[in-house]
Amino acid sequence: MSLAAKTLRDARSLADAGLISSERLPALEAVAARYAVAITPAMAELVDTADPQDPIARQFVPAPEELVASPGEDDDPIGDSIHSPVDGIVHRYPDRVLLKPTHTCAVYCRFCFRREMVGPEGLSNLTPAQLEAAFAYIAGRPEIWEVIVTGGDPFVLSPRRLAELIDRLEAIEHVKVIRFHTRVPAVDPAAVTAELVAALKRSTKAVYVALHANHARELTPAARAACARLVDAGIAMVSQTVLLKGVNDDPETLAALMRAFVETRIKPYYLHHGDLAPGTAHLRTTLEEGQAIMRALRGSLSGLAQPTYVLDIPGGHGKAPVGPNYLSEGAVEDPNGRRHAYPPADP
Repeated sequence: MSLAAKTLRDARSLADAGLISSERLPALEAVAARYAVAITPAMAELVDTADPQDPIARQFVPAPEELVASPGEDDDPIGDSIHSPVDGIVHRYPDRVLLKPTHTCAVYCRFCFRREMVGPEGLSNLTPAQLEAAFAYIAGRPEIWEVIVTGGDPFVLSPRRLAELIDRLEAIEHVKVIRFHTRVPAVDPAAVTAELVAALKRSTKAVYVALHANHARELTPAARAACARLVDAGIAMVSQTVLLKGVNDDPETLAALMRAFVETRIKPYYLHHGDLAPGTAHLRTTLEEGQAIMRALRGSLSGLAQPTYVLDIPGGHGKAPVGPNYLSEGAVEDPNGRRHAYPPADP
């Protein structure tokens, strides 16, 4: 177990904390020079250093494979830039936009689809002028019903800055829903302070928090308590998970995570197929593997705990559900694999 007392931000710090061996240091320094590294104390403490395939380490500790490019990978794998009319805005769907005020995260995931944009060497946070232009874009388009605040991770912003952002969105009458995408309640639970909760509660609009977690171990007692502070304040929570090889790519592990979400009063929302981000092939499954996992979950897991398996189509074409199909040639398949005529034949 690591004894890290602060966020680890380079390969040398990982070695000093016992998360990697000194022999791995040169190779991982090269990775860290290319892609941002940050592992919070909460996540460092979860790493089982005796397990070379530890699912927490696979998410946050850099690997030499990240410098290996594979066919089809792209710096902007889901086409954010194609749908970015002004800095900090992505408008892919008619009734909602992404607002990205920051490109800083509490942790940097090794599979991140925005890995070319986030971190110290990535895009800068929005300037006051850019933020004004983003708010003006939203205000000028009455079809925008929901604003999804992402980044980066918006919960790295101070409660004061979050409050200012919420006040600006509160003033836009046609915006009815504000959704925050974050890892912070799991990776830095202490950051979910009374002040942060109060900042979210100041809005009269519907406020949702989407928590990204990929393994049940991430939902520690401290993480569950952080989520309880949000839910008890009336803030609805949903989940986001990425299907990752060696992390959660089997029915038992994924079911444990989804049950942990529901126990924490978080509704499972999306299971994302891994995006074609550079250097992430070692963490991606196939669609067929994902469909097989979802089929197994359908037969064994409460409907309340079922996420929607989606693929963000490369090139900016949006998300599509890619779960298994149970209908074919006038028949429907039940969770046990048996086929039944539908409509049923007359007796």
